[in-house]
Amino acid sequence: MPEDVLMSADDVRRAIVRIAHEIVEQNRGCQDLILVGMRTRGVPLAQRLSDAIRDFEGEEVPVGALDIGLYRDDLPARGTRIEIKPSDLPEDIAGKRVVLVDDVLYTGRSIRAALDALIDYGRPQRIQLAVLVDRGHRELPLRADFVGKNIPTSRGDEVLVQLEETDGIDQVLVSERRD
Repeated sequence: MPEDVLMSADDVRRAIVRIAHEIVEQNRGCQDLILVGMRTRGVPLAQRLSDAIRDFEGEEVPVGALDIGLYRDDLPARGTRIEIKPSDLPEDIAGKRVVLVDDVLYTGRSIRAALDALIDYGRPQRIQLAVLVDRGHRELPLRADFVGKNIPTSRGDEVLVQLEETDGIDQVLVSERRD
């Protein structure tokens, strides 16, 4: 199955820096801002965004990790294959501006689950969404506030984000899915 590289390591780095600037600009600074990465690849992306913000703003933005496993709407189909990891939010999110971070936005169902999970931790002032890749094909009325790259795909395509922290390399690949 041939794979096309849609984003190289440099493309990923540039997208993260741009998203970090957009987050700070749209939120008028870093005060009361928390980045919450969705497990698995959203967590290192959130950390990279925080690091980028620290580099140009000189302020630390707290980073948390959110596991949505128990909030998914496909649990019966997944059976016992689901692996739950702990969520770890650095502080109370009530009244804060939370940026939810994920690698790929597709149907929107994972984001819906993440919103449900996040609300169980408190009532943020605002929730925004940052994704590295938006591939379209939404099933729910959701959109990202911050997008690294919009990639037009067909439903039969598979988009794979690989990050140094989880996969040993930074790149985004697309291939036709074989069923």
